Amino acid sequence: METADLARENALLKARLAEVEATLAETQEANRRLQDILHAAQREKFGKRSEKLSPDQFNLPLEDAELAQGVLEAAQEKAEAALQRARGRRPQAGTQPRASPPHLPRVERVIEPASTLCPCGCGEMARIGEDVSERLDVIPAQFRVLVTRRPRYACRRCSQAVAQAHAPEHVVPGGLPTELFIAWIIVSKFGDHLPFYRQAEIFKRQGIDLDRGTLGNWVGRACFHLMPIINHMKAHLRGADRIFVDETRAPVLDPGRKATKSGFFWAVVSDDRGHGGADPPIVLFHYAPAGAKNIR
Repeated sequence: METADLARENALLKARLAEVEATLAETQEANRRLQDILHAAQREKFGKRSEKLSPDQFNLPLEDAELAQGVLEAAQEKAEAALQRARGRRPQAGTQPRASPPHLPRVERVIEPASTLCPCGCGEMARIGEDVSERLDVIPAQFRVLVTRRPRYACRRCSQAVAQAHAPEHVVPGGLPTELFIAWIIVSKFGDHLPFYRQAEIFKRQGIDLDRGTLGNWVGRACFHLMPIINHMKAHLRGADRIFVDETRAPVLDPGRKATKSGFFWAVVSDDRGHGGADPPIVLFHYAPAGAKNIR
């Protein structure tokens, strides 16, 4: 081997060594983070009461542990692949991922090699098989504007008869949102716990300027139209064989007041599935100010 070849190989090995050392440093940092999280968990379990975390606070380091574990695994995989390349070997495939949900649609892409001509000059190579992998993908939320056109028709002979379809009714007459958009806002707030101000920030990233007051107004209008369903659910609860009620106290600041007062959130549940009942479960939430005698 000539001097020039040795120099190139030496430079290549140094570059790969630097890559391995950088990956090792990332792995050590991820391991240190996991140790910190483990100590926090031990303090939560065995430490003094004053040192313990609330359940919500404790969920944060648990999520951090999962994140750090992912960083550690990725760093280890990267280090192993770098070592395999340094030894002139083909990196081994990683662990088999869990199966993708079968109900999701499949979008296939085929990646062909740059050339299918045999290097020895025999001509076109024959297909003998394929490797197939599946990865979970997502299409980010895409906003659109629904344009409704209502053509008008008139008789050219008498010029008196005019025909046009009636405008559809909406939760917000003459407003901006469709009912599907309002339903999405409601699910995001009450199902996914996204406050209006956070939703407004998400919309702003899409170039849509909506303040939380507007979102609250739309949801309030939707709640008015949902009252017949809510009243039917209340009637079903009143006739249930058994109901479960939970009360949660909450501070309330009324307009014009400097001090807060107490209010109560009530969760009222009917669920007879565990007792052989066929009716669907119902959950209703109700707010009542302090001193309220009953839940209506």
